[in-house]
Amino acid sequence: MITTLTTSPLAPLLDRLFAQADAATSPALAGISREERERLIHSKTEYLDFYGRLKDLWLPVSRETGTLLYLLARSTGARSVVEFGTSFGISTLHLAAALRDNGGGLLIGSEFEPSKVARAREHVAEGGFADLVEIREGDALKTLATDLPDTIDLLLLDGAKALYGDILSLMESRLRPGALIVADNADDSPDYLARVRSPASGYLSVPFSQDVELSMRVG
Repeated sequence: MITTLTTSPLAPLLDRLFAQADAATSPALAGISREERERLIHSKTEYLDFYGRLKDLWLPVSRETGTLLYLLARSTGARSVVEFGTSFGISTLHLAAALRDNGGGLLIGSEFEPSKVARAREHVAEGGFADLVEIREGDALKTLATDLPDTIDLLLLDGAKALYGDILSLMESRLRPGALIVADNADDSPDYLARVRSPASGYLSVPFSQDVELSMRVG
């Protein structure tokens, strides 16, 4: 069966974007020691500065995780998706393809780096998804705090790792029973993992491949 994900214009677009992501470098990252990097990744006060310094890096989901996002959104019939951490829009394109094949919907993304927002919007338009995607520019703690759909079917967490729990709290009242939460690089957010794995949390959660945590809202 033909899917939007595996046909033109999206398939060749994704091939090109993944290649560009693989080739991207960041002199700023090279100048940060491993210890300082670990500290900044877990900081709730310096995340804007840290990720701003990494603006040249794409920080995308892997090809496998992108396909997983499409499969999850497609198989659950998702119509309402929220994405924390759009970057250059690779994960956005996978999710938007699922919305298209589900018959439509809305994906709200958030990205604070203006240059990435501009490029992500270009990629969304090139993929043919401008009618399905809204990318909000700014700190997600503000941009995702208002004007959201009443019900959210799928939430992707792929921004500042220290904020995973805070973003989940913003979304929690809108997550429908059975809603899925995909957290990329979840091992860098131990507090978030402890929360969603707790039996009393209202979630069922399992570690998935390549540092992905897959959770389902049950309460």
